[in-house]
Amino acid sequence: MIIVASAHASFAGDVGDPAAVKSEEGKYLDKDGNPTFKVGADGTVDWYTYSGYRRYHSECHVCHGPDGMGSTYAPALRDSLQKMTYEAFLEVVASGRKNVNASQESVMPAFGDNTNVACYMDDLYIYLRARANDAVGRVRPGKREEKPAAYTAAESACMGKPQ
Repeated sequence: MIIVASAHASFAGDVGDPAAVKSEEGKYLDKDGNPTFKVGADGTVDWYTYSGYRRYHSECHVCHGPDGMGSTYAPALRDSLQKMTYEAFLEVVASGRKNVNASQESVMPAFGDNTNVACYMDDLYIYLRARANDAVGRVRPGKREEKPAAYTAAESACMGKPQ
């Protein structure tokens, strides 16, 4: 069972400057240590942004619409990531969320046990953060960095594959 969540995450706040200030084994981080995207002048995206695009379209777009733009029954994640912290994102994806008001009830199911989502939460966050900051468009990134060896090792470990 995979669960990545914090019971005390903030759902809104200062999400900080998304600029990549360092790289750790192919994953870019902002000044606060949160995962972030890197897009080169020629449009080349980091591996995590590319993977996040693929994972989003595999698992999330059915409810949240094409490229994070929302639908009639799920919010635009492109907009949500402009104010949602990294910790809050992990909490909602892992544990789910239920919003009820007089006119509607919306439920985000928990994906903490779904390895096709849980193993790629950073990828999803990074892609949606890039969308929220207009760093990538609505199409599949045309150029990407190579897959880092550390990524492959972490992916195999998360999926329970021998290394």
